[in-house]
Amino acid sequence: MKKANRIANVPPYLFAEIDKKREAAKARGIDIINISIGDPDTPTPAHIVDAMHKAIDNPANHDYPPYEGTMAFKEAVAYRYKARFGVDLDPKSEIIALIGSKEGIAHIFLAFVDPGDTVLLPNPGYPVYNVGTILAGGVPHYMPLRPDQNWTPDLSQIPEDVAKKAKLMFLNYPGNPTAAVAPKSFFEEAIAFAKKYDILICHDLAYSDVSFDGVVVPSILEIPGAKDVCIEFNSLSKTYNMTGWRLGMAVGNAEAIAALSIIKTNVDSGQFKAIQEAGIVALRGPHDHLDTLNAMYKERRDILFAGLKKLGWDNPPPKASFYAWLPVPPGYTSASFIETLIEKCGIVATPGNGYGSGGEGWFRLTITTPKEKIIEALDRMEKAGIRYK
Repeated sequence: MKKANRIANVPPYLFAEIDKKREAAKARGIDIINISIGDPDTPTPAHIVDAMHKAIDNPANHDYPPYEGTMAFKEAVAYRYKARFGVDLDPKSEIIALIGSKEGIAHIFLAFVDPGDTVLLPNPGYPVYNVGTILAGGVPHYMPLRPDQNWTPDLSQIPEDVAKKAKLMFLNYPGNPTAAVAPKSFFEEAIAFAKKYDILICHDLAYSDVSFDGVVVPSILEIPGAKDVCIEFNSLSKTYNMTGWRLGMAVGNAEAIAALSIIKTNVDSGQFKAIQEAGIVALRGPHDHLDTLNAMYKERRDILFAGLKKLGWDNPPPKASFYAWLPVPPGYTSASFIETLIEKCGIVATPGNGYGSGGEGWFRLTITTPKEKIIEALDRMEKAGIRYK
């Protein structure tokens, strides 16, 4: 059988490939510590689970849900955005429910990108941005992210002819994989750029509530005029430990929400209403679990970076997200270093080149594993003689 040409240039999904390497190592008898994927390792808060139990038993939730999300769920999203960011949203026109934010991110390309259109993508960046561009027939233009610029792109380096052809610009702060937090001044610059060239900014805010050291992560919609050119993707996955529940939202520019809705209503039938009922309980609070979660993640982060410093890495700890974004030791590529960690230490990490050419020479660790495992991983690296310098 002949496959579609559109998938010829789509690389294997990064984390699926990591799973294969992990399973192969386990099959060889290697005791694996997996610190590669940002999946919370503690349960969904009990009051949210209880709400789900009750919602499942309600026959009114057993039929097809509204394609764009129940009004009650969208009103809860609006409530949370007002309480958390001070942003006013119209539930009828500026919010749409998603089957996880990844689904909405993948579909936005189909709503805006025609074959040959340019899409501005961060490099390194979440792989779905690049794959979504390719599947829609778009042309990626990569915006380099560098540590000396706090992992934000230099928009002045985008050629004029490229900017004029661009339809979308993807931004992601706190960043995956870089863990960077962008200042509001950068969002202001990006919005001005988007208005000048008639570009829709797609901001991925999956890690809005995972932060440390007094940092409060902003929404791009806090910036005056942002709704003119911005759609923001958010998720309940990380804030509420609900990765497997697959519930998220896109918010912002009404025209962009309507365009995304055209795609969604034709390719899926919405998220199970019982999950939306649980999501309503999550969004409306209480949110006291966040203090406990972030204190736990901070402890793990501090343990990880103290241990890494002893091994020669002297990178500053991240202020948000689950991730440690680190250079590989001299003499290694991203891929060869990850292979070494597996073979010598039984540690599964993420190679930076999986996030684009700008990630070559880097690797990513996560703190979504118990501190005892982090300590053991550091001990294995020390015993194996693995150091940065």
